[in-house]
Amino acid sequence: MDLILWRHAEAEELPEGTADARSDLERKLTARGDKQAARMAEWLDRQLPGSARILVSPARRCEQTALALGRKFKTRLELAPGAMPAELLELVQWPLSKTPVVVIGHQPTLGKTLAQLLRLVETDCAIKKGALWWLRTRERDGQVQAVVVTVQSPDFL
Repeated sequence: MDLILWRHAEAEELPEGTADARSDLERKLTARGDKQAARMAEWLDRQLPGSARILVSPARRCEQTALALGRKFKTRLELAPGAMPAELLELVQWPLSKTPVVVIGHQPTLGKTLAQLLRLVETDCAIKKGALWWLRTRERDGQVQAVVVTVQSPDFL
């Protein structure tokens, strides 16, 4: 299985004194974030097979990041800010899915999922805004392992 964890591109900050979940979900990409999403989407579109599923957090900034890819996607509440790695892995059917899955979401969910799959000592891994980690399963000695295929940042494309 191929799993691509893509953190949304740079978004507007929450206005001072605003801390409700609805306001957070409405934050949109900045001009820089639009450029990050476009660069990463151009690269990713060349790599992804047409059969790839794209699952996106309901946050506006994630949907805008997905729109840059120009492919159909599904918005999933299970990927909203604060989601747990177990929810993400169940949603994508890790490690059994036969089709590649792109998840566009948030920190710390993506970083915690990455740390769990790679069996890192730390329970979280930093993922830069707009960047992605591409993982693939393989079986070794009867164990399913996650292997890093590539890590891409929009700043280097």
